[in-house]
Amino acid sequence: MTDWIDEDGYRANVGIVLMRSDGRVFLGGRPGGRGWQFPQGGISREESLENALYRELKEEIGLVPSDVEYLGATSEWLHYRLPKQYVRRHGAPRCIGQKQRWVLLRFLARDEQVRFDTTSEPPEFDEWRWAEYWDPVREVIFFKRDVYRRALHELGAIAFPDGLPPYPPWWEAEPSSGAGG
Repeated sequence: MTDWIDEDGYRANVGIVLMRSDGRVFLGGRPGGRGWQFPQGGISREESLENALYRELKEEIGLVPSDVEYLGATSEWLHYRLPKQYVRRHGAPRCIGQKQRWVLLRFLARDEQVRFDTTSEPPEFDEWRWAEYWDPVREVIFFKRDVYRRALHELGAIAFPDGLPPYPPWWEAEPSSGAGG
């Protein structure tokens, strides 16, 4: 698969918010204590968002389409820039960040079906847990927080049609683009 990097230097990517019926979301722990995040991965130019979504779901956490229910997606690409120390200087085209479409899925499987051995080495995650809806905003690496905030806010309207879960006490203290808080 060839990564799709647009003319502005953003790599196309799908992000996956996997939610249980109680509103808690899947949060994967990166190997070596490198933090927590949602499943996500690149989209090639030849690949549809749906194909990338289900490929990444299988590769990163071992789930197949029948293990989930598709609920919706963000209406637009959400962008983040990589801090300078994370930009790869070699290779073309140069990637300065990611543009992501976020998808909300309802988890229909059993916890035991989540596995990390369906991808190449090393696996994306080596641990996972169900987290409160807004917790990933605080737990993801700092430069992804605004995108997580925006994605969860937009997808929350689908997940919680009667109103979003209450914002946690730390919500207003977090940097934001103004979305969701």
